[in-house]
Amino acid sequence: MEYLVRFAQTHEAFRLPEIRALASLVAVDIEIVSYNDHSPYCIVKLPDNASACAIIQRSILAKDISELWGQGKNYEEVHADVQRRSEHLWANYRDVTFSFSVDAFAGKRSQTEKSKIIESFGYLGFKGRIRMKNPDEQFYVLEEYVSDAETSIIGTKKVSEPRNIYMGRFLTKSDRDIINKHDLKKRRYISTTSMDAELSLVTANMALAAPGKVFYDPFVGTGSFLVAAAHFGALTLGSDIDPRSFRGKDTEREKGEVAVMRNFKQYDMESKMMDLFTSDLTNTPLRNSGILDGITCDPPYGVREGLRVLGTRDGVLKEPVFIDGVAAHSKPDYIPPKRPYGFEALQRDILDFAARTLVTNGRLAMWMPTSDDEATNFPVPMHQNLEIVNVSTQSFNLWSRRLITYRRLPEGETSDTSQGRNIADPQGVSADELNAFRRKFYTRNGPKPKPDASAAQ
Repeated sequence: MEYLVRFAQTHEAFRLPEIRALASLVAVDIEIVSYNDHSPYCIVKLPDNASACAIIQRSILAKDISELWGQGKNYEEVHADVQRRSEHLWANYRDVTFSFSVDAFAGKRSQTEKSKIIESFGYLGFKGRIRMKNPDEQFYVLEEYVSDAETSIIGTKKVSEPRNIYMGRFLTKSDRDIINKHDLKKRRYISTTSMDAELSLVTANMALAAPGKVFYDPFVGTGSFLVAAAHFGALTLGSDIDPRSFRGKDTEREKGEVAVMRNFKQYDMESKMMDLFTSDLTNTPLRNSGILDGITCDPPYGVREGLRVLGTRDGVLKEPVFIDGVAAHSKPDYIPPKRPYGFEALQRDILDFAARTLVTNGRLAMWMPTSDDEATNFPVPMHQNLEIVNVSTQSFNLWSRRLITYRRLPEGETSDTSQGRNIADPQGVSADELNAFRRKFYTRNGPKPKPDASAAQ
C-alpha cells in the first residue's frame, strides 16, 4: 500500500537514509515511489499500517505519515484517484468523529477556498460528528506549490496553482518533538563541540540503536551520541583520550561522578550508562571480538590542534614517575603522554576497530569532513569487512561533513574496496605533515580559521 510521509524541510540529504534505516530496524521492505529534496512530501510503499507507524514513530526528520487515498495535479485528477484507490475504505469511517483540513506547502488558501475544497469530497459519505480536537480520524488535503527556495536554487518556475495535491488519512506522528527535550541549550553538561540534538538522534537511528543493544563512542566528549542512543533504549559506553572531556571540571561534577552522568540523570537514563574510560583506538581495553552492536562517533579532525594518540613521540617507554612515593600514572588527575597522529591513520584505525568489535550486521555511523571544492578529493574510507550503507553530506560555507554509515559484513563476505582510499600514511611529525585535511583547511581559511564549532574540531 502507498503512504504519504511528510518530512521536516531540513537536513534533506539525511531524510531518506533515516527512514530506510528505520525500515531495516523493524525488518520491513520499503520502496520510495516519489521524492524531491525541495518538497516535504514523499510517497512510499510499505506492507501495512503497522509497518508505517513503526518506522515513522522512530523518525526524527519526518513529521508524520498518512494512508494515501489519492493524488493528482489538479482536483479533477485527485477526486478520480480517491474513488479508484479508496472507495472500499469509506464505509469504515462513515460514523466516526473526524476532522478534515487543507494544508499548503509554499502556498496559501483563504478559508473560503479551503471550505470549498473540503465540500468537494462530500461523496466520501462521512456522517459522523466533526471534531477538530481529538477526533477518531483525521483526513488531510495537502497541496504542494513550488517554493521560493527551489526557484532560487534550481530555477524552477513559480506558479500560482499547486503542482501536486494529496488526500489521505492520518496514521501517526513522528518522534521529532524529542528534539526540544534534548536541546543542548537545556542540557546540563556540554562543550563547544557537542553535536546538536537533532543530528545526534539521526546518527543513532542510522546506527539502529534499540533496546538490548550495546553502543560505544570512542570519542565520547560530553556524550551527545551516547545520550541519543540511550534515548532509543541502547546500553552505552564511551572513552576519550582526554578524560577531562567526560569528567568535567570539579564545579561540573555531582558527588564525585563524571560530568557526562549529569546528562543521563537529566533524562532519567542512568541505567543506560555502562562505563566511561580513558583510551584511544590504538590502546583500547575492549575485547578484540564482536561485542558491540553499534558505534557512533564524530572523531576529532585535528584542525585547531594536531591529532594525538597515547604514547611518546619517540616511541620509547619512559620510566614511571613517583610523587610522594605514589606512581604519577595511578593518580586520578594523571594526563598520559601523547604523540602526533595522522588523519588517514585515524580513519583506517576506526574502520579496523569496527571490523573487529562489531557484531555481524552491527553498524558504524561516523562523521568525517570533506570539501565543497570539487578539485579537492577526500575519498570515503573503506574496509573489506564493512559495507557502506549510506553517505549523507551536510554543507557549510567552504567545507562539508559526511555521515558515513557502515554495516559489519558476515564472516566470509567482503566488500569491493577498489574505488576507495588506497594511499600510504603521510610521513612526518608535525600536525600539518600528518593531516591533509588540516593543510587544506588552513590554505582555504587563513592562519586563524573560525569554523563551525561542531563541524571542524
